Amino acid sequence: MARKVSILIVDDEDSVRDSLYNWFIEDGYRVESAEDAKKALSILETEEFDIVLADIKMPGMDGLEMLKRIKAIRKDSIVIIMTAFATVNTAVQALKDGAYDYVTKPFDPDDLSHLIRNASKQILLSEENEKLKEKVVSLENMEDLVGQSEAMQQVLREIESVSQSNASVIITGESGTGKELVARAIHTNSPRRFFPMVCVHCGALSESLLESELFGHEKGAFTGAVYNRKGRFEMADSGTIFLDEIATISAKMQVELLRVLESRSFVRVGGHKEITSDFRVICATNRNLKQMVDSGEFREDLYYRLNVVNITVPPLRERTDDIPLLVNHFIKKFCVAMNKPLVTIDNAALKVLEEYSFPGNIRELENMIERAIVVGNGKKISVKDLPVTEGVAGNTFESLTDLEKNHITQILNKYSWNISAAAKALQVDRVTLYNKIKKYDLKPAK
Repeated sequence: MARKVSILIVDDEDSVRDSLYNWFIEDGYRVESAEDAKKALSILETEEFDIVLADIKMPGMDGLEMLKRIKAIRKDSIVIIMTAFATVNTAVQALKDGAYDYVTKPFDPDDLSHLIRNASKQILLSEENEKLKEKVVSLENMEDLVGQSEAMQQVLREIESVSQSNASVIITGESGTGKELVARAIHTNSPRRFFPMVCVHCGALSESLLESELFGHEKGAFTGAVYNRKGRFEMADSGTIFLDEIATISAKMQVELLRVLESRSFVRVGGHKEITSDFRVICATNRNLKQMVDSGEFREDLYYRLNVVNITVPPLRERTDDIPLLVNHFIKKFCVAMNKPLVTIDNAALKVLEEYSFPGNIRELENMIERAIVVGNGKKISVKDLPVTEGVAGNTFESLTDLEKNHITQILNKYSWNISAAAKALQVDRVTLYNKIKKYDLKPAK
């Protein structure tokens, strides 16, 4: 055994306590005993035991009442009931109240030892499982966010600060800065980390589809609703719901969302039953919600309900010190994924990347490195492997709008204005890309 499992024996008969004590000490357990339930509960207030072995018939408080009190103190305690007067009703009641098992007197030492060994294995496996979960969370957190710049260190400090609370969070930043990674880091560092993180990309859905997606629907609620479907809020029970592109939701959906956040309850589309869910909400947007509130495009009460904590993710051009780290991170990631020998990047290519404006931010850098590994044949990534248009690297633009417009135009031209392919390359949905085309009045070159 990795450690000694502890057992507390509770019985009013001295001979029973002594016999069991000696058996389990010989088997390598840590053992203590108590002559009645009152003494046992007093011991349990100051010391934890893995297994409690308790007689059902004792003066004062009986074993079943003690079982209920132990479960109230520590729900996952393993309690085994002992009885000399076994009946079906007694056994059923003990199991209903949370007993692990029950045994009848006189004991068969082999049977009792086997039962204790099984209970011990369950305890130790459960502890090992928790340790493995913690390791998985630790690995996720280390790999998700890369950066040593002061700007990123500030983001990491904010993640650490907000993770342990249930406060709503709005993550702001340009497209491609890694807002969803920040949301996942908050979730995986929170007490909710062993429950789902459910993601909804609001900008990709129409109002009616978003309503069904968030709240679910009943069979027959609309054409095509051939079965009941849980909504994302229901799926996120005990976990986190991440609402990306929150600024795109309609006025009607803003009202619905506000009601859900206030009551933590909702009704499926076409349904009547009120459903409750315990979720934490994290939102992301690349727009200025405060300006949208001032212009009447976004509800002020919803804004303040969501904006308990605001984390701003810096664009890549404001954290150029992190580019070498990110490049190495993506090289390792894609070489492993493609089963290719690990490559490096030459100084000239790295300088090009450090001088590039990156309107697509980290997402664009990731795509560049992936492409360079796919098309490159050498042991080093060189300038010719980078999909950077001549004259763009090191170029300056009057505004961020010019940067974004220029980049989207390049990608659209690269994919011959195939909207699906361009949206995939930009890692945005088609609706968002259409909105950008309309916003910048972009047209195919003649």
